[in-house]
Amino acid sequence: MKAVFITYSQAYNEEIVDVLDSFGQRGFTRWTDVGGRGSVDGLPHYGNHTWPEINQAIITFVEDDAKAADLVRSLKELDGKSPDLGLRAFAWNVENYF
Repeated sequence: MKAVFITYSQAYNEEIVDVLDSFGQRGFTRWTDVGGRGSVDGLPHYGNHTWPEINQAIITFVEDDAKAADLVRSLKELDGKSPDLGLRAFAWNVENYF
């Protein structure tokens, strides 16, 4: 099982949920009003008067490792269409759950 953590500009909100739906990923948890900035060349997203954009984040748990890899790849393709908006996805193994 993989945990997939996705951070993104709020402008992507509907598209991210559409990607999850296309992979049959019903369950997720979303955080709104998430501030931050990219580690390489991303602009700050602080939700203030100087940097008004804001991020959101989603975590979802994917049973199939190959499906998780395909999900991350699909998100990377979405990011490639509008790289200035900001979108990152990270996956890691989950060992214990109930």
